Amino acid sequence: MDDWITIKTLKSRNRSLGTREIAKLLGISRNTVKRALKSKDIPRYVRTKRINPEIEPFKEYIVQQISLKGLICSRVLNDIISKGYKGSKSAFYRYLSKLNLKEKRTFYPYETKEAEQGQFDWSPYTIVINGELTKVFVFNYLLGFSRYRIYQASLSESQSSVFEAIEDSLIELGGTPSRLQTDNAKCFVKNPSRDNFSWNERYIAFCGHYGFQPSRSLPRHPWSKGKVENPFHYLEEHFIKGNQFSSFEDFLFRLKDFQDLVNNRFHTTTRQTPQVLFDKEKDLLLPLAQTRYVGIKEQVRKVTSDCLISFYGNRYSVPSIFALREVWVRVSKGYILEVYSSGNVLIAEHRLSSQKGKVIIEKSHYKNHMVEKGNWERLSQTFIEQYPEQGWFLDKLKTQKRINYSYHLSQILIIADYYPYDALVKAFFSCKDYNVYTCSFIKGYLENNFSSADIMKTKITPISHLSRENIKSISIKRSLEQYKLFN
Repeated sequence: MDDWITIKTLKSRNRSLGTREIAKLLGISRNTVKRALKSKDIPRYVRTKRINPEIEPFKEYIVQQISLKGLICSRVLNDIISKGYKGSKSAFYRYLSKLNLKEKRTFYPYETKEAEQGQFDWSPYTIVINGELTKVFVFNYLLGFSRYRIYQASLSESQSSVFEAIEDSLIELGGTPSRLQTDNAKCFVKNPSRDNFSWNERYIAFCGHYGFQPSRSLPRHPWSKGKVENPFHYLEEHFIKGNQFSSFEDFLFRLKDFQDLVNNRFHTTTRQTPQVLFDKEKDLLLPLAQTRYVGIKEQVRKVTSDCLISFYGNRYSVPSIFALREVWVRVSKGYILEVYSSGNVLIAEHRLSSQKGKVIIEKSHYKNHMVEKGNWERLSQTFIEQYPEQGWFLDKLKTQKRINYSYHLSQILIIADYYPYDALVKAFFSCKDYNVYTCSFIKGYLENNFSSADIMKTKITPISHLSRENIKSISIKRSLEQYKLFN
């Protein structure tokens, strides 16, 4: 290349120089000078391709076995050695590198029908919350047809958190597709091998409750649920990176705003927005179960006489009517402690404390200890407002309990906060049948005769739209298998 530049330079500066003179000056042949002057491009050395003579007899066989039959290279090498190949192993692999016969996976594009498939996955992220680095887990539930997605987040990736994210996603969608595609995480799959494959029993119970079929991606086959995996890159680049959040609640709120933005964004594959396609798909989704499913490793706690339960080194208050009784507890979204009565009614919520040895008290849990509970007129008015046709019960109560009738009525009103209207009315008439008008009789009647399945017959409401008061009335279905854990 240097000679080519020099030749060009000498000729351009002195047009009278001939090829013979230039060749003498540079010590090169005259033909080289002629070629350089004729060439407009810089000369490049191109090595002549040459096939190893030992491989030459087997080249067609090698291409056929690898490209058409899909055999691995080591298998083909052993085959040609058995057929008389005398060359080296390195020579064989150098030849393959020139052929560029690396295996390329190709796939038939598969599009799911409306309400046919959902895909679920999650990914951990480290974000800045209130100036501190915090690890969060973002869950993504995506409908295969419309690409409509639901984002949930938690501070935990336990089985309980995973199932809660799926359940809240289904509630927000208003239905469930026929099949849910997941990976082989332990919360879904007990044994992922092809020979001894088995599902996680708790996950099967969860699927049965909501009526969808479980489906999993085989190990090392990420493309089978690529629709749900690809959006995580977009989430990280357009939402996670560079953002800071004042609290975890702030993160959840802004995550939902991002969800709305993505669902109204033009999709290059479907050529429509996910929201438009979801409007067509949502009416075809399977109806939701009438009750929520809470059967994921809840724990039993005994309430102390001072209305507290112990949970991981701290104590939390519950309503006073549950003192000395057993309650169920579980952690929601990795940071909220939910407490359920034996009738599966949500009775208390607390934000988990990051410190140990703390006592977290909600003052409203001790409202029956207030002095004003003895005000008969106020209590009677409250009772009539709630049960306008049951005024006869007040007369019976006051007649039978001449001294402490105000106390019994205050306790009955507290109990009424945790049971529906019809259940209390049945309890009042039961008091009439037995001629016993006490708060303890009503409490015992409700606990013994009022099953969790009767708590609420209405259709479930999305959690994001529930007030704290409405959440208390949601019925929770628990698998009978859960009770065996504590025998």
